[in-house]
Amino acid sequence: MNIISDIIVQQSNINEAIHQLFDAVDAISVQGYDEQRCVVYWNMGSEALYGYSESDALGKRLEDLIIPKPMQAFVIAAHADWVSKGVVIPAAELTLRHKNGLDVQVFSSHVMFTNQFNKKEMYCIDINLAEVKRAQDEAVFKHNMLSAVLEATPDAFFLMKEDGTVVEHYENNSKESYVFSSEFIGDNICSLLPNTVTHKLLACIQKAVKSGRVIHFEYDLDSPDGKKYFEARVSRLVSHHKVVIIVRDITEQHQSAELIRQHAYFDMLTLLPNRFLSLDRLSALLSEAEKNNVQAAILFLDLDDFKKVNDSLGHEVGDKLLIESAKRLHQSIDTPDMIGRLGGDEFMVLLSGLDSVQKSSTCAKKLLDVFREPFLIDDRTFILTVSIGIAVYPDNGLCVSEVLRSADAAMYEAKSLGRNTYSFFTKKMHLAMLRRFDIEEQMQTALENNEFEVFYQPKFNAHSHQVIGAEALLRWHNPVLGNVTPDEFIPIAEHTGLIVPIGQFVITQALAFLTCWEEVHACSYAMAVNVSPRQFRDVELINFIKAALKKSKVPPEKLEFEITEGVLMIGQSYIDDALSDIHDIGINLAMDDFGTGYSSLSYLRQYAFDVLKIDRSFINGITENTEDVDLVKATIAMAHSLGLTVVAEGVETKDQLTLLDELNCDLVQGYYFSKALRGDDLLEWPFK
Repeated sequence: MNIISDIIVQQSNINEAIHQLFDAVDAISVQGYDEQRCVVYWNMGSEALYGYSESDALGKRLEDLIIPKPMQAFVIAAHADWVSKGVVIPAAELTLRHKNGLDVQVFSSHVMFTNQFNKKEMYCIDINLAEVKRAQDEAVFKHNMLSAVLEATPDAFFLMKEDGTVVEHYENNSKESYVFSSEFIGDNICSLLPNTVTHKLLACIQKAVKSGRVIHFEYDLDSPDGKKYFEARVSRLVSHHKVVIIVRDITEQHQSAELIRQHAYFDMLTLLPNRFLSLDRLSALLSEAEKNNVQAAILFLDLDDFKKVNDSLGHEVGDKLLIESAKRLHQSIDTPDMIGRLGGDEFMVLLSGLDSVQKSSTCAKKLLDVFREPFLIDDRTFILTVSIGIAVYPDNGLCVSEVLRSADAAMYEAKSLGRNTYSFFTKKMHLAMLRRFDIEEQMQTALENNEFEVFYQPKFNAHSHQVIGAEALLRWHNPVLGNVTPDEFIPIAEHTGLIVPIGQFVITQALAFLTCWEEVHACSYAMAVNVSPRQFRDVELINFIKAALKKSKVPPEKLEFEITEGVLMIGQSYIDDALSDIHDIGINLAMDDFGTGYSSLSYLRQYAFDVLKIDRSFINGITENTEDVDLVKATIAMAHSLGLTVVAEGVETKDQLTLLDELNCDLVQGYYFSKALRGDDLLEWPFK
């Protein structure tokens, strides 16, 4: 009799645990029926799905509640066959009936239990297919439907004693990864899992027993398919001194989280830490150095001439070079964790615990040697060197932004030294950097404070010495900084983007002055304006030029844009489009500083230039060096053969002017005639 009683109590515990599980799941419908098909269990999910409350449903027959009339006979017979003959009702998609008479599309699964009184109870688990079908197509629905069932009815269900002894185990879709079966009932969970998992589980059971709360933890197991990740939730059955443990496979979620982490913290091309993670590691490195009172260093690396490879051979080759560069860094640095890609062709290497800067020098030399080795990409050999800037903590900065900025400045110094070398950050660079910050700060409000002024350097006919026009040159006087030279502020304006509104200011002022100048002298002049690379990226550049010409009523042929080779070397399609549009408007194009670049001749063939300006560096020596004379002579002859007007810059002596006239140079400008003048001064200058 006691044995029977124990069995009844144990079965009652199981039923109660199952009901507790289903009560907590209101996303799906769960119903229980006795051998006569009368409702013995009806959860909130069933009420939401079929409209009957628990009090409405209990005791009612299955066919009288939710089975349509055409199906009733079939359902009654199928249930009877399962109860008496063990013929299982398979899971299927069914059209059942709501309390209001409308159809309910469900996916229905069934399971048969024997209760404590040795009576059969059938439990139906129904999932509403209407919402799922609205959100997903047929194939995705079937996959997610099974996932939803396993999540709503967790993958594995255990009833245990508080000491970890398995009382019952249920798994509606057995997976090899769990390696559990009914033969383990009566065993302690410690014998089923690795020690590391066992310790976590027993600790969570004790927490759940003491706190009365649901305690969860994650663990992993090795399987033939690789490592699997699981989440276990532990809940105490207070009245029965037992615990319910539900185990769920979270391998997919874990992999997704790992993929997200990979995208968030690592560069997908080189697999190196990205800028975000690199700077985070730099921050940790500086904190550790401060704590231990030691030095740390950052090496800022930039591949030399990488942009030319990208532009000429395409990004596919460029990407392969970046990947190979990352491999070389990995092979060269003892601590790969301290390598990162900051973006583009910029990398960094972190060095910790320095007792002297010698270690950073040694590392830099090693990297230079490694990158001097030719790259073999797609059966082609590339020579791609690297320039390295080194900043040391705490001497060159006390925080991430300061140290990184110092390393960046040192890298640019290495570039200026001829590339393929390294440079330490110095006090001189620090002062230059402070000066740059001051210029950036003051420039923000310079335009609205009317600190900029356009000066004009006249151009002359080389033979008649008559003025034919002028070049507009920007000057800046700041109340704090005083006079700031264009060589200083123009590159900074380029970098910050302020060159766009400043450039518009220059064009507007130059056109307005040209109109006034012509009226005062009753002469026709031309106006040259420099246009920088950043201005060509302004999508409104062409519209602005057209509007400015229209407003000033200046014919486009009287306006000339001077373009340096730096603009052309960008190699972007928007440069070509803008130059073509400018030429179509009728504005003249002049190549400025001719002879100082690498590919000027090819650009003269590629673009519709009207004017060629010989750089002052060639004019300086034409009265002293035959080589300079020959170069200028050849340049003038070549330009004339292409139909170009030639302007000589930097003419400072009468001998230079005389020689240029003999060489058939068309126009000249320079201090021999005049420096750049304010507009009012140029208007008053008696040219006749």
